Amino acid sequence: MDTRTIVIDPVTRIEGHGKVTLFLDEAGQVADAHFQVTDFRGFEKLTEGRPFYEMPAITARSCGICPVSHLMASAKACDQIMAVRIPDTAVKLRRLMNLAQIVQSHALSFFHLSSPDLLLGMDADPAQRNIFGLMQKYPQLARDGIRLRQFGQSIIEWLGDKRVHPTWVVPGGVSAPLQPAVRDRIAAGLLEAFTIAQRTLDWFKNNLEKYQEEARNFGNFPTLFMGLVTPDGELEHYHGRLRFTDANGRVIADALDPTRYMDYIGEAVEPFSYLKSPYYKPLGYPDGIYRVGPLARLNIIDRCGTPKADQEWAEFRAVDRRAVLSSFYYHYARLIEILYALERILQIVNDPHILDKHVRATAGVNALEGIGISEAPRGTLFHHYQVDENGLIRRVNMIIATGHNNLAMNRSVLQVARRYVRSDRLTEGMLNRVEAVIRAYDPCLSCSTHAFGDMPLEVRLVGPDGAVLDAVRRG
Repeated sequence: MDTRTIVIDPVTRIEGHGKVTLFLDEAGQVADAHFQVTDFRGFEKLTEGRPFYEMPAITARSCGICPVSHLMASAKACDQIMAVRIPDTAVKLRRLMNLAQIVQSHALSFFHLSSPDLLLGMDADPAQRNIFGLMQKYPQLARDGIRLRQFGQSIIEWLGDKRVHPTWVVPGGVSAPLQPAVRDRIAAGLLEAFTIAQRTLDWFKNNLEKYQEEARNFGNFPTLFMGLVTPDGELEHYHGRLRFTDANGRVIADALDPTRYMDYIGEAVEPFSYLKSPYYKPLGYPDGIYRVGPLARLNIIDRCGTPKADQEWAEFRAVDRRAVLSSFYYHYARLIEILYALERILQIVNDPHILDKHVRATAGVNALEGIGISEAPRGTLFHHYQVDENGLIRRVNMIIATGHNNLAMNRSVLQVARRYVRSDRLTEGMLNRVEAVIRAYDPCLSCSTHAFGDMPLEVRLVGPDGAVLDAVRRG
């Protein structure tokens, strides 16, 4: 059968290179689906031989969207190699930048990448179904998204002198203390940020009924969930213990030492993708499928730990009597995490010791291995370094948040394809729904495989004889 190609512009709203291949059975129904990440650059190899103290700045370059997350995990791994206890104020300042990263990244995902689908419609003209179309029809919401993301990025810039790839977070702490003027600027911007976050949450909750079709079909299936929690079971993004819960909301593993992640997490590879497929070892591959990120974090905790977020979390958990399973609700969870992050930022800037000058511990190589873990916007991030006696990198392993979700994203694409795709042709609405379920996870494909270049997504429809029946490409 001849291959037919349909080119659709503009570039899809994902971060990185991706391709979806749908496989049909003899009856013309979707039998299988592969979400394929097609490019590779390999930071784990190119950093070998570099001094360990360069790793935060180097690995942050694997992503322009969430470099702060890599700074955190990398610096924490380096702290272990130095075997130092960093100053308490430095911990708070690292948390401050990480929370700002949560705000700006979640705002980008919700307002810029996903809200055009929610407000303009899955079947809308792709030339209009973007942030510019949103500005025309819903100017207040579009402006809110820009302002909220700007606030998070500004905090990063005020602390680290750059919005992208700041070098302020270093092994042993941070490179400079917080200045009073910066503290006051952050505090002054919080009122508007809180107003936007609450207004958007209220709008989303009031409109949930409109999206019941998406909630039923967008990655709605039982999995495990994983993330960091505090010793009291509260929401945590910087430092904590790993917890796994099942689809019924039961804790199946708790208070796990993140530095022993290899005891709990295996890493599989598939020939069709450069993105690894981690799994929960006690259940094996692929039964050990789990999800990470905002949906997972709100499923595994006992409470958020801040007043406004706790109230919103209680309403969120009312969506399902057990765990909230539909990946559509990643959008809901992001909005709650934004509110939580703003509450924590307020607490930090009001801390009486936040202006202390002692913000960095120094040391040489005191251990030959370091493992750093933090919660990136998209989920749990692992940096694992081994060094020689001179502190030169011998081996690196990075498990990126998007990788943890790889099995779930593939299953989600299959679920959506079976619901919406027809065997005779691919339409814009079908394509966009396949993309939209991927966007729900907010994958950072360039981060997870360290790819470079443009950001295309291709969907291929393959018949039972292996012939390509149709192909649609963005980018």
